[in-house]
Amino acid sequence: MIAWLRMRGLVGKEIRQILRDPSAILIAFLLPVVLLVVNGFGISLDAGHMRVAVVAAAPEEVVRGLIQSLAASPYLDPRRMPDVRTAEAALADGSVLGILVLREDFIQRLQNSHRWPAQAQLIAKGTDPNSARILEGYVGGALTTWAEDRGTERRTLLPGGISLQFRYWFNPALRSADAIVPGVIALVMTMTGTLLTALVVAREWERGTMESMLASPATMVEIVTAKLGTYFVLGMASMAMSILLSILLFDLPFRGGLLPLTAAGALFLLFTLGLGLFISTLARNQFVAAQIAFITTMLPCMMLSGMLFDIASMPHWLQIVTFAVPARYLVSILQTLALAGNVWAVLLPNLLCLAMAAVVAIGATLAVTRRRLD
Repeated sequence: MIAWLRMRGLVGKEIRQILRDPSAILIAFLLPVVLLVVNGFGISLDAGHMRVAVVAAAPEEVVRGLIQSLAASPYLDPRRMPDVRTAEAALADGSVLGILVLREDFIQRLQNSHRWPAQAQLIAKGTDPNSARILEGYVGGALTTWAEDRGTERRTLLPGGISLQFRYWFNPALRSADAIVPGVIALVMTMTGTLLTALVVAREWERGTMESMLASPATMVEIVTAKLGTYFVLGMASMAMSILLSILLFDLPFRGGLLPLTAAGALFLLFTLGLGLFISTLARNQFVAAQIAFITTMLPCMMLSGMLFDIASMPHWLQIVTFAVPARYLVSILQTLALAGNVWAVLLPNLLCLAMAAVVAIGATLAVTRRRLD
C-alpha cells in the first residue's frame, strides 16, 4: 500500500509537471506534425513532369506524334527545340533535364530495322544520377510505345518486338510516399520518445527537482517506472496521431492489424524513453542531452534504418552495423503493416528485436542511475 501511494504521488507529480510545462506537449504533438509534413511532402523519390528537349530532323507529322507520345506520360514534359546547340544551353542552365536527338535518317532506319537499328540519342544531366536513370527508362518506354503504335497504324510489325507486362506487388502505383512515410513515422517516434525524457529530465537536473526526488523515500525503480509510464501514455497518443495524419494527408494504405502495430509502437517507445532517460542521466544538461539524442537517434534512423536507402545496397560491414539500430526493425514492421498486412514471418523477428532493445535501454538506465548527485 505504501509503495502504491508513492507511485501514485510520483505519477501525479509527472502529470502536473507536463501540464505546467508545455514543452512536453509540444514535443509530443507539435513535433510529429512538423516532421510528418516536412518529410512526408519534402522527401520523394518519384520523378514527375521531367522536362525533355526534343531535337528531331524529321517530318513535322512524325515529330508531332512523337511529342504527343512523350507528353502522354505523366512523368515527361517534352519541349521542341530547333537545334542541339539551343537544347544544350537549356540543359546547362537547368531548363531541361535531358535532350532527345533523332537523326535525319531515323524514320528510314525505323522502317528498315531488320537491316540496321534505328538509333536515337538521349543526353541526360548526370548531376542527379537517380533522376538520369529514371529519365532514361521513361524516355525509352515512351519511344517504344510510339514505335509500336506507329507500326500498328501502318499495319507493320517491327522485327524482334517484345511485349513486356509489368506487375508490382504491395505498391501497384509505385508511390514513394507509401514506402517513405512509414519511415517518417519511425523517425517521429524516435525523436519524440527520446526528447520527451532526455530534455524533460535534464531540465529537472538543472532546476534541482531531481534532488528532491532522490531525497524522497521512493526507490529508483519507482522513479524510473513513474516517468516511463507517464511519458509512455503521451508517446502512444503521439503515435496514434502520427498514424492518423499519415492516412489522412498521404493516403497511406494500412493493411495490417492494430495488435502488431500497438505492440511495435509500445516496444519501440519503451526503448526510446529508456534511451532518453539514459542520456539525461549522463548529461544532466538540456543542450548536451539534445545533441546526444540527435546524434544517437535521428541520424541512424534516417541513414541506417532503410527509411531512405535500401540496406541491401549498403556495404556488407555497414549492413552488420544496421542490426544495432532499433529503428530498422520498426521501419520494417510499419512498411509491412502498411503495404503487405500481417506477415508474421516478418513481424515476429522484428518485434523480438524491439523487445530486446527495450530491455537493454531500460536496464542500462537503471544501471547508471544512482541515488547520489555526483
